Amino acid sequence: MTQIAPQPLSIWRLLRLSSFHIGSAMGDILVTSIWNRVMITNFGIPAAPVSFLIALRYLLSPLSLWAGHLSDTRPFLGMRRTGYIWFGRGLMVLSLPLLGLSLLRFDDNQGDILGWALATASSLMYGTGTLISGSPFLALVRDSAPRRQQGVAISTVETVLIIFFASSGIGFSLWMHSYDPLIFWEMIMVTAVVGGFFWFFAIWGAEKRILQQQEAFLPETPAAQTPHPFMPTLKKIWRDRRTRRFFFFLATATLAAWAQDAILEPFGAEVFELPFARTTRFNSYWQVATVITLVGSGYLWRKRPPEQQSSIARGGLSVMALGLLSLSVSAFAHQVRLIELSLLLFGAGFGVYTFGGLSLMAVMASDKEAGAYLGLWSISILLFKGLGTFVGGMLRDLFLLLLALPPGIAYGLVFVVEAGGLLTAVLILARLDVVGFARDVGRIVSRVEAQISLAD
Repeated sequence: MTQIAPQPLSIWRLLRLSSFHIGSAMGDILVTSIWNRVMITNFGIPAAPVSFLIALRYLLSPLSLWAGHLSDTRPFLGMRRTGYIWFGRGLMVLSLPLLGLSLLRFDDNQGDILGWALATASSLMYGTGTLISGSPFLALVRDSAPRRQQGVAISTVETVLIIFFASSGIGFSLWMHSYDPLIFWEMIMVTAVVGGFFWFFAIWGAEKRILQQQEAFLPETPAAQTPHPFMPTLKKIWRDRRTRRFFFFLATATLAAWAQDAILEPFGAEVFELPFARTTRFNSYWQVATVITLVGSGYLWRKRPPEQQSSIARGGLSVMALGLLSLSVSAFAHQVRLIELSLLLFGAGFGVYTFGGLSLMAVMASDKEAGAYLGLWSISILLFKGLGTFVGGMLRDLFLLLLALPPGIAYGLVFVVEAGGLLTAVLILARLDVVGFARDVGRIVSRVEAQISLAD
């Protein structure tokens, strides 16, 4: 299929698209870091119902596939992608005041039925909006770049999201040192206004530019004109063995990578009796390393075709496994000095893997059905990120509580299992014919191009 965006993606357009995630980061920090902490710490509400409300978006993740398919086949508000993105982000903006109202109700009565109804409605609206707009936005980013830049484009906007997660968290923590209802409402209003502006500004006119290029290079665009029913499209995508293998690759890598998420701080406390101030920095160590290597990878391999990123993704996963094995050694041998080094190693590999993995996501999608493919990859990541967090905690309880192993052995075994999962993902990816898929969907059109990619 002829590429619909033959002009190179300029730095300005890429930065403008990336600014979309300013609002994404602010909203997620407000919902998943500040609101839940107030609910659990200040109001004394059990963590289980609060965590369930936050996890609703993972349970709703099939919406991302449906929304991606719709953006491929049914224009909304006169546009393929933009209408769905603005509709979803509009739901997110409307959900934020409900979050503030729920806290006002819980301030007087933690069992207030209306408060729980408001919190549930807010979580459903926020999660639905995120999922409806997520895959169409990734598809729009992919549409905006020529093929050789599609992987870099998606990697860049996701890198910016990680950066804004860190900066938004720091900014909000400096803004409110302890819970104050008035300050929380100020945060809601600023997030709604600032986030809403960048959700609008980042993609305004982007799809119009793509359509203008289509008219110049493609007299007819059947993908945009011919409707494709949802279930036949899904069956067609899933029927391809390479598609299934890539789904399981993403699922395995995501589950193994995030199984440490809920147990890192308890690990430091229970194995080494480290203070709260030190364990709270554990996530920062590996996330900072992730950002650094993700940016570095984008610079080093920005001209490398996405079809040639498999070895980079495998290398990143291998380094992540090495970091987790080092963390297990610190647990087994009670070597506290290895913790930070292990986390930095894990994060460095995570950044390289993220760059390579996101590039492969751009490759493992046809131009005609990009939204549906990216929706399927989003489901894999979202579902197995949540499942991985649960599995990590479950394994910790199994080893520590049921088998009564010493804390160092129990946590060390969890990290070993995670490393094994990452190495399994390496093997799955090694058996995936990325180049063959790219050739079949028209990304590689000549034997010479295929030989160059296979030489990697």
